[in-house]
Amino acid sequence: MSAVRHRLLAAAATVPLLIGALGACGYGSEAKKETSAGVAPKGAKIDGLDQVKIGFFGNTTHATPLIGLRKGLFQKELGGTAIKPATFNAGPAEIEALNSGAIDIGWIGPSPAINGFTKSQGKSLKIISGSASGGVSLVVDPKKIKGLNDLKGKTIATPQLGNTQDVALLNFLAGKGYKVDATTGKGDVTVQRTDNKVTPTAFEQGSIDGAWVPEPTASKLIAAGGKTILDEKKLWKDGKFVITNVIVSQKFLKEHPKAVEAVLRASVKTNAWIRSHPADAKKALNDKLAEVAGKPLPNDVLDPAFKNVDVTDDPLAATLQQEADHAVKAGLLQKPDLKGIYDLTLLNKVLKSEGKQPVDDAGLGSK
Repeated sequence: MSAVRHRLLAAAATVPLLIGALGACGYGSEAKKETSAGVAPKGAKIDGLDQVKIGFFGNTTHATPLIGLRKGLFQKELGGTAIKPATFNAGPAEIEALNSGAIDIGWIGPSPAINGFTKSQGKSLKIISGSASGGVSLVVDPKKIKGLNDLKGKTIATPQLGNTQDVALLNFLAGKGYKVDATTGKGDVTVQRTDNKVTPTAFEQGSIDGAWVPEPTASKLIAAGGKTILDEKKLWKDGKFVITNVIVSQKFLKEHPKAVEAVLRASVKTNAWIRSHPADAKKALNDKLAEVAGKPLPNDVLDPAFKNVDVTDDPLAATLQQEADHAVKAGLLQKPDLKGIYDLTLLNKVLKSEGKQPVDDAGLGSK
């Protein structure tokens, strides 16, 4: 392997999933520390812990922690153990926080979870639950692009080189017969890596013709006159693919399984509440977004963004492997060994206690 290709692969292996955040996700961003979870700890401490440190992003695909914290569902399960929450703007920062012990548990996308696991040779983290599926679309300027066969010569934005949406677009274009250099983004279609916070402005100014992006960025583009020509759900079996997982430090999982179980119980109960109270859940989500991101989403963005994301306890493990395979095929990632990335033992224990069916790790469970 040439030195240049080695550097490119190494760089790509560090690229995280950037999921359409308010304020967007940028490399090197620090976590924003919140002062409280909004509900006071009460009762006995779990595992004798004073606190559990939880990380997440301030966007619609992280609805579970945002709504669960807003409604006090996580604190209820943790009793007298306080929650120390932190919001992140980028996958690498959250992985670094997990590795350093600054957080114990985090909500994060598949790419940084894969990268964190493989870079540590399987020693840093475990995926312990799913959280969200879907919420990614190809939105275009209808004056410039009429359909999926009209992409040649056009410029399509993705959040970042090698991130999950970038890989998905490259894989889709290859399947349509378009030739694109994965690292430069040049070819029959220009793939322009653009920070989510910049994408709506670039779209309005006409410097991009469309974007393959997650929520709420996709809905922001539609509000600006864009048109969805492909919902990524249509490319996946049963319309399901992982967009957000729950990860935990292996050290914390080993030393404090009761606390991890309590967080997972809160996650499962929050997802059930979201499904049974969609209107209230949407309001709680926007209230929490206003708290962590400084302002709420307008209704013409919030409504479709909330609708397009499906909360799920199932980590959809088979789709994680497929996403990794797509990155390898695109030349952005060396083939990873994902065996052992999942430990769904506690999740399935919680699901059983809630009268729900267990979920599968697609053969990628603990060694």
